[in-house]
Amino acid sequence: MGNIRLVGRLSALIVALAIGLPLHGAWRLLRRPSPWPRRFLATSAWIIGARPRVVGVPVARDVVLLANHLWWMDILLLTGCANAVFVAKGELRTVPLVGWLAALNDTVFVARGERMAVSAQVADVARAIGPRPVAIFPEGTTGDGRTLLPFKSALLGAIDPPPPDVRVQPVGIDYGVDTTGLAWTGDEPGLSHALRVLRRAGHFTATLRFHPPFVPIGRKATAAEARRLIEAGGRPSLSDTTENA
Repeated sequence: MGNIRLVGRLSALIVALAIGLPLHGAWRLLRRPSPWPRRFLATSAWIIGARPRVVGVPVARDVVLLANHLWWMDILLLTGCANAVFVAKGELRTVPLVGWLAALNDTVFVARGERMAVSAQVADVARAIGPRPVAIFPEGTTGDGRTLLPFKSALLGAIDPPPPDVRVQPVGIDYGVDTTGLAWTGDEPGLSHALRVLRRAGHFTATLRFHPPFVPIGRKATAAEARRLIEAGGRPSLSDTTENA
C-alpha cells in the first residue's frame, strides 16, 4: 500500500504542477503578481497529507517571519498560509526541480558559512522585505521538533536598524503527535525521508502559531525574543508590540 500511496501522490503532484505552470506563465506575461507558486505549494502540502491549522493572524507585508524548522513541509505550509518567500541555503538552487520551484517563489539564496559574503546576503534579504513576508529559519538547520536550537542572528542585520514599518513575527510550527515520524534531523538521507513521508498513510495536523508582531530591537535581541515566544507559546513582553495586520 505504501508504494501505491507514493505513486498516487507523485501523480497528483505532477498534475498540480502541469496545471499551475501555464497559469503562472500567463500571469507573468500579463505582468501581474502570480499567485500560482503559492497555490501549488499549498496544494502539494495537502496532497502529501498536511492539514494546516492556523492560530493567530499572519502579517501580510513588511514583515520578517522567524520560524522553527523541522522539515521541508514547513516551507510549503508557510508559503500556503502566509504567502512567504524564503531565505534558503545556496545549494538548494542546484537541486533538480526543487531549486527551480524555489526560484519561482522568489526564494533568496544565501551561501551559508561564507563569512565574507554575509554583508551581501544581508543586503539581499533587505531588498526582499516588502510586498511579501520574508521567512527565515534562524536555527540554520532542521530540529527534532521537541527542543529549539539556538537562533542565529547574522541575517537579521537586514532589519538592524529596522526599516520604517517593518516588523518581526515569530511563528511556531508544531506537528503534534506526528512530530517524531515527520521531523528530519539529517541523520536520514533527504531522498529516503521524502519517499518515506510520501508512502505514509493518513493525514497529519500542522499547527502554525503566528505570534503578534513586534518592532525589531537589534539582531541578537530580536532573535532571542522570537525564540522565547516560540518556545513559550506566549505573547511578546515588548512595549512596542503592534497589533496583527
